Amino acid sequence: MNLFSTASRVIVTCSNRLSAYLETEIISLGYSPTRVFKTGVELSGTLTDCIKLNLNLRCASQVLYSLKEFKAYNATDLYKVLLDVEWEKLIPAQGYFSISSNVTNDTITNNLFANVKVKDAIADRFRDKTGSRPDSGPELNGVVIHLYWKEDLAEIFLDTTGETLSKHGYRKIPGKAPMLESLAAATLLAGKWDRRSPFINPMCGSGTVAIEAALLATNRRPGLYRNNYSFMHVCEYDEILYSAEFKKLEQQVTEVPGLKIIASDISEDAINISRVNAGIAGVEELIEFETGDFEKTTIPENEAGVIYFNPEYGDRLGEELALQETYSRMGDFLKQKCKGYTGYIFTGNLELAKKIGLKPKRRIEFYTSKIDCRLLEYELYAGSKDVK
Repeated sequence: MNLFSTASRVIVTCSNRLSAYLETEIISLGYSPTRVFKTGVELSGTLTDCIKLNLNLRCASQVLYSLKEFKAYNATDLYKVLLDVEWEKLIPAQGYFSISSNVTNDTITNNLFANVKVKDAIADRFRDKTGSRPDSGPELNGVVIHLYWKEDLAEIFLDTTGETLSKHGYRKIPGKAPMLESLAAATLLAGKWDRRSPFINPMCGSGTVAIEAALLATNRRPGLYRNNYSFMHVCEYDEILYSAEFKKLEQQVTEVPGLKIIASDISEDAINISRVNAGIAGVEELIEFETGDFEKTTIPENEAGVIYFNPEYGDRLGEELALQETYSRMGDFLKQKCKGYTGYIFTGNLELAKKIGLKPKRRIEFYTSKIDCRLLEYELYAGSKDVK
């Protein structure tokens, strides 16, 4: 059975609270999701479909192709079922594989033990059928097998991705406390930017938000910046399938005449890092970089664009007190210099957000790491309409 032409259940995972934006992306690719949950989207597809999903999705983490669902009450049950899977038709004899898992079962106190049982079943099956076995280890650069096991229900997947899709491949220098690329993309999809009007990003840090804005506007997909996925190491993989999808990525890049993206930061080092990352992404010429306090950021007049802040949150009391003035100044800046724009402030500190002094039209929920965050949206009218 060729999995590249055989449909099965596909689970595309994502960070918490990104699934609505991931669903929109998947639908735009021509698929019909059958289920959406807080950390993923389910659909039906082949491994060929998984190639397309891996190359195109901005908000995803992993693309999982279901191999088998079964009952397993303990590790012995798990091993017995997996011993009957035809692994020799999936993993090349001279290949390399690794195991990942998500396990909630009373008989398992350590996920690594479940991983070992999966690995043992694969290795023993190979020895029985071929007399040898492929190498295995922790690196996710070959075939990746994923176990989902909750209570007595288990499912084994081919993780067609490998290293997570959440990182888009261009950010070689992360800078200080960078926003994950998939999260930055999701916040842009959640907003109202039309991808043609000015996009202004003060406090740009390592440039992730501004770069993702440039990628979104010009339809540059994450697959342009990566050349290794788990699906490439599976038996019967045909590079022609991947090459065809990659060629589509190149062909669909769209230049936007007059596109104006401005990224500023008070740190010269941050701007230098942003330039390097933007260069790797191929969008350095699309972004105007400025060094200086955010209040000096160029705001094109007579425009109706977007201005996007991602300030620090203040992890400690002293930091939070110092940031109160910064948040207050951001509010003043939006009121006084950004009239006609739509403002966004992404923050994980809702107490500090009160210092902005503006009433948000929308409060869009996100997570970053384990921090409960909000993307606050402000319509910046003239006069005092915005003030609380």
